[in-house]
Amino acid sequence: MDQINLFPLFLSFRVALTATLFTILIGLPIAYFLSRSKSKFADFLDTIITLPIVLPPTVLGYYLLVLLGRQSGIGRFLETHFNIMIVFTPTGAVLAAMIVSIPFLIKSAKAAFENIDPNIVNAARVLGRTELNIFMTVIIPLAWRGIVAGITLGFARALGDFGTTLMVAGSIPNKTMTMPIAIYDALLAGNRELANILVFIMTVVSLVVLFTINRLEKRVSKRGTR
Repeated sequence: MDQINLFPLFLSFRVALTATLFTILIGLPIAYFLSRSKSKFADFLDTIITLPIVLPPTVLGYYLLVLLGRQSGIGRFLETHFNIMIVFTPTGAVLAAMIVSIPFLIKSAKAAFENIDPNIVNAARVLGRTELNIFMTVIIPLAWRGIVAGITLGFARALGDFGTTLMVAGSIPNKTMTMPIAIYDALLAGNRELANILVFIMTVVSLVVLFTINRLEKRVSKRGTR
C-alpha cells in the first residue's frame, strides 16, 4: 500500500487547537453572562448557542454557507475589502469546528459559574476589585474544573467534526481535508484498508488526548487540595 498521508491528522489537530483557543476566548465571557443574567435575551442567546448540539451537522453547515459564502453579503465584503475567503479554506474548517464545539464549553462553564457562592464574589467587590479582576482571580479559579471539562469536550468535538466541516471547508487534499473527511473519502474510494488504518490512528490519538487531559486535570486537582 502507498505511504499514508498524515496531513489530515496534523490539520485536524491544528484546526481543533485553533478552534478551542477561540472557543475559550469567546465562550467564557458568554458563559459568565448567561450564568448571571435572567433576562429574556439571555434565554434567547442560550437557545441559539444550544442549537449546534441538536441541529444536524449538514443543516448547520448549510447555514454557515448561506451566511459566509462568496455569494452572501458578509462573504463578498470580506473578499472584496480584505481578500479573505472562508468557504473551502482552512479558516472555514476552524470556524466550523468552533461553532460545533463552543456549546459544550459554554454549557459546562455556565454550570460551574452558577455553583459559585455569590457571597465570595460580593466580598471581592467590597474589597474594591474590578469586575475583570474578579473574573480572572476569583471566578475562573473557583470554576476551573467545569471549565476544563468543557474545554476537553469542546476539543474532542472539534477534532472529530465531519459534517459541518465538510460543508464549509470541503475535502480538498492537502488543504482542507481533515482526518474524519479523509476516512470518508477512503470509504467512498473503496479503499477499506486505508480507511481501517485511518480509523485506528484517529481512535488511538483521541484516546491518548483524552487520557492525557484527564491525568493533567487530576494532577492539578491534587495540587489544589494541598
